Amino acid sequence: MQTSEDAGFNPGSENYVIGVDYGTLSGRAVVVRVRDGKELGSGVFDYPHAVVTEALPADVAGVADGAATRLPGDWALQVPNDYRDVLRNAVPAAIADAGIDPVAVVGIATDFTACTMVPVKADGTPLNEVPGFANRPHAYVKLWRHHAAQAQADRINALAAELGETWLPRYGGLISSEWEFAKGLQLLEEDPEAYAEMDHWVEAADWIVWQLCGNYVRNACTAGYKGIYQDGRYPSQEFLNALNPRFSNFVSAKLQYTIGRLGDAAGYLTAEAAAWTGLPEGIAVAVGNVDAHVTAPAANAVEPGQLVAIMGTSTCHVMNGDVLREVPGMCGVVDGGIVDGLWGYEAGQSGVGDIFGWFTKYGVPPEYHQAAAAAGQGIHEYLTDLAAGQAIGEHGLIALDWHSGNRSVLVDHELSGVVVGQTLATRPEDIYRALLEATAFGTRTIVDAFRDSGVPVKEFIVAGGLLKNKLLMQIYADITGLQLSTIGSTQGPALGSAIHAAVAAGKYPDIRAAAAAMSSTPGAVYTPVPDNVAAYEELFREYRTLHDYFGRGTNEVMHRLKAIQRGAAIQRTAGRSADASLLSEEVPA
Repeated sequence: MQTSEDAGFNPGSENYVIGVDYGTLSGRAVVVRVRDGKELGSGVFDYPHAVVTEALPADVAGVADGAATRLPGDWALQVPNDYRDVLRNAVPAAIADAGIDPVAVVGIATDFTACTMVPVKADGTPLNEVPGFANRPHAYVKLWRHHAAQAQADRINALAAELGETWLPRYGGLISSEWEFAKGLQLLEEDPEAYAEMDHWVEAADWIVWQLCGNYVRNACTAGYKGIYQDGRYPSQEFLNALNPRFSNFVSAKLQYTIGRLGDAAGYLTAEAAAWTGLPEGIAVAVGNVDAHVTAPAANAVEPGQLVAIMGTSTCHVMNGDVLREVPGMCGVVDGGIVDGLWGYEAGQSGVGDIFGWFTKYGVPPEYHQAAAAAGQGIHEYLTDLAAGQAIGEHGLIALDWHSGNRSVLVDHELSGVVVGQTLATRPEDIYRALLEATAFGTRTIVDAFRDSGVPVKEFIVAGGLLKNKLLMQIYADITGLQLSTIGSTQGPALGSAIHAAVAAGKYPDIRAAAAAMSSTPGAVYTPVPDNVAAYEELFREYRTLHDYFGRGTNEVMHRLKAIQRGAAIQRTAGRSADASLLSEEVPA
């Protein structure tokens, strides 16, 4: 195997690294200069199959259009070859955009949405690419926002609480339906044949690294946050057996593998991956990582108390701490989960930008879209300008930001969105602003949970696509009462991955040193306005009242509605099947 030293790189010459950020809908590659972190070029590739929520794509399922398997509610799948296509397209485009000689690239690193799971064979072949499995939903990637394993998550949580499992408090007392064990148990119970055919249950963050270097290495980040790996071990075989006897060897047979430290090299670029990317064979390939956690060094937020919120379709909140505390509803606390030597904390919101996008798609009348176009604006920009002219509370609304469920602090994906206070005078910009505020109230709830648990938030830094909305940023500053700074880079995760690539290539001794040299310069800063803080404090009390009323068991209407919805969907599906059966029994005269 050729190594980066063998490839003929001159340490005295200018070197570059590639960071590849795998998002929900696309992958983006960025070329970064090693000595100072300057971003020189980028390339983007949209996943051809996007997010699969209704039926398996006919072209990969191997069936005629309209004949592919339909998916139940709360499913969200992806096609793994779309991820390979990012390497084939976005990386060469980034190199061309940067105008560099690829021979000067010394390392590549990737990050991924999590928890996104790929069932694979022993050689890494995704199960959907195995003959006979292309038309089986459980053979595909389960994206982070696949929430159909809630029933399995509920059982894991109930049993762990009953048995007093010591790992449960490390996750705020609840395991999410998004995570490895719940999704794995769903696969076993709903398609045992696919489960038996699968050799490894792999985070996409690790699978794409496997594709690049030929080595399967589990990264410490997803193993700890999404795989219930604490203090050097997973949940016991006895615990898994109590969940389902067929699940007892899940860890030993499907999950357990070598765990790599963040910033280490998982291996070196293979000849095949070099052909895909146009990069030199043998350069360092860093251990995988999560898009949120890898952003912290890009923002130079590698010390305790620096909370980084990566705001996009969802929001992930990550922060280092020098003490171990149990925080209600946190997504996890992991030793070295962000940087070595500190406890990495994670919390999050399942829906943020997704909520705004949903509202503009389904809740805004055509005349608003026409007016935005006439003004040369996008609909979000147009609604933001209208909402910015309002006084705080003028719209008379309060909303709950649970349209994709609640990740923190309730950890319940059966919850749903609410808007209270609508009248016949309510306008789209009123609802839009209420939804912006609702997501900020959700972040405030998370910040308060950390503070009340002895993990104070000292700085609030925002990365991700939503930082461009100045009204939204000011609302977050006013509602949290914290000075908010934005990361200067628009490619925070990709830059963070590039920083890890530089460490994996041996150009810096550790992540802290690399972040000091390569992190982005700060962007805009938003200071809380005292009068706004006071006004929002009153509205936040109303938010918390609704939050606890619907989210803590006082009124279970959201859960009942979900159950009714599922029952109706089953009945409708059964009705279609019965109609098809009757039609097939008709005999021509």
